[in-house]
Amino acid sequence: MNAIELLERSAQARPNKVAFADTASRMTFAQVWETAQHVASTLLHHSTTPNQPVAVLIDRNVQSVCAFMGIILSRNFYVPIDQTQPVERIASILGQVRPQMLIAIDEAPAELRALSSIPIVAYEELVSTPIDQDAIDQARAGCLDIDPCYAICTSGSTGVPKAVLVSHRSLLDFIPVFVDTFGFCEDEVFGNQAPFDFDVSVKDIYSTLYCGATMYIIPRKCFSMPKLLVRTLDEERITTIVWAVSALCIVAGVNGFKHGAPATLRNVLFSGEVMPIKLLNVWREALPNATFVNLYGPTEITCNCMYYVLDREFGLTERLPLGKVFANEEVLVLNEHDQPVAVGQTGEICVTGTCLALGYYRNPERTAQAFVQNPLNTAYPQVMYRTGDLAEFAEDGNYYFAARKDFQIKHMGHRIELEEIEAHMGAVEGVTRACCLFDDVRNKIVACYVGDVTKLQIIAALKRVVPKYMIPNIFLPMDNLPLNKNGKIDRKELRRIYDERGR
Repeated sequence: MNAIELLERSAQARPNKVAFADTASRMTFAQVWETAQHVASTLLHHSTTPNQPVAVLIDRNVQSVCAFMGIILSRNFYVPIDQTQPVERIASILGQVRPQMLIAIDEAPAELRALSSIPIVAYEELVSTPIDQDAIDQARAGCLDIDPCYAICTSGSTGVPKAVLVSHRSLLDFIPVFVDTFGFCEDEVFGNQAPFDFDVSVKDIYSTLYCGATMYIIPRKCFSMPKLLVRTLDEERITTIVWAVSALCIVAGVNGFKHGAPATLRNVLFSGEVMPIKLLNVWREALPNATFVNLYGPTEITCNCMYYVLDREFGLTERLPLGKVFANEEVLVLNEHDQPVAVGQTGEICVTGTCLALGYYRNPERTAQAFVQNPLNTAYPQVMYRTGDLAEFAEDGNYYFAARKDFQIKHMGHRIELEEIEAHMGAVEGVTRACCLFDDVRNKIVACYVGDVTKLQIIAALKRVVPKYMIPNIFLPMDNLPLNKNGKIDRKELRRIYDERGR
C-alpha cells in the first residue's frame, strides 16, 4: 500500500469533484492525479533510486499539495519547507536532510541558491514534463508500505532541526481510523489552517483524499481579520476544522463571532497546546450544535494517539481530559521507574503501535534516545516512543496533560508544572492568554500575559486557588504572546523578550 492510492481511488470515483482549493485556484481529483503524474515523471527521469527525500518550498496553495502527491507517486518522500523562514534555517534543514532536489513553487531566494548546493527546480518545469507511464508503473511495482511518505522538520534542542520520518504504513493505519472515529464523509469541506510543514495539515490532506472530500486552504490574512475569517468559512461552506489551539484562541480573543458564527461548521478539532477553557467557551457558545474534540499526539506518532469529544460544560479552572486512545495504538503513562502510574500520580506519556514514525532522518543517536524498547515487554522487540510529555492519572479514570518534562521546575523546594499556573491565570477575569517562564538565575517565576488586568488583581485571584510558592514573582504584560510558525506560543521568543527587558 502507498498513500498515493487514496488519490488514485478518489480520482477514479469522483474525477470532477474539487479536491483542493485556495484563493487563486481549484483543482479536481482528476487534475491533481494528472499533475502528480507529470511531477513523478520528472523526478523519475532525474533519479531512479527510490525512497529519497525531495524538499518542497511550500506556500499556502494547491500546487504544494500536488508536488507532494507527485513525489510519493515517484516512490520518494517529501520534505515540506516553509519558504517564509529565514534563508539560513532553510539551508540548515537542507544540510540536515540532503534532498536530491528542492522544488520551488515560486521563485527560490537568490541567497538560498548561494548557500545551498541542492538542485532547485521550478514547479512549472515539473508539471510541463510529459507523463512517462512506464517509469511510473515500474516505480509503483516496487512500493512497500514501510517506505517513507514524508519528513516533517521539528525544532531540535541543539539548534539543528529534526526530520521526523513517517511511513506509508503509519499514515494509512491512522487516517481511516481518524475519519471513521468522527464520521467524516465525502460531503466534508475541511478548512485548512495548519502550514504544510506542521503535521496537523496531514489530517486535512489525507482525510480529504480518503473521503473524497474537499479541502480549502484558508489564507493567512484571515487569522488576523476574524470577520473575514468567518465570512470565508461561510462562503466556502466549511464543515470541519482541525486547527492549532492558538488559531482558535486568536478568533475567540478578539470576539471574532460578534458579527455571527459560521453557518455550516459542525466539527471543531484542536491540538498542539492546552486549550484555555475561557476561550473554548466562546467557540462553544457561538456554535452550540458543533462537535468539539480535544486531540493529543506529537508528530512522531503520526498526528494523534488520543482524543476527547467534549460532552459537558467545563469550569474555567478545569482541565480537558486526553480521552480515549485511537484504535490500534497503545498509550502508556510511566513513572521514573518505567512502571505504570497509579491514581494521583504523574508520568511520561509513551506510545506504541503501527502509528510510530520510522525515526529521525539521518539522526540515529536522537532516534535511539526517543524510540526505545517497551520496558514492560521483555519477551520480544517492541518499539515505544517517549513523548517527553507528562500526564496525570486522575481519580475519575482519565489522564490529563500536566506539562512538558522541560517545563517542570523546582521552586522554593517544590516541584511545579508551569502549565498549571498558566491554566489558573487563564481563568482570571481579564486575562486572555498566559505563559510562564522560569528564571533559574534569579529563581523567579515569570508570568507573561495578555489582558486588561493588573498584576495585583492577578495575584489576588491566584491566591484563592494556588499555594504561595506557585504565584509568579514577575509579571510581564504584553499586547500579544508571540507565536511560532506552527501557531504555538513561542517560549524561546518570550525568553528573549524577557531577557531584553533586563529581567
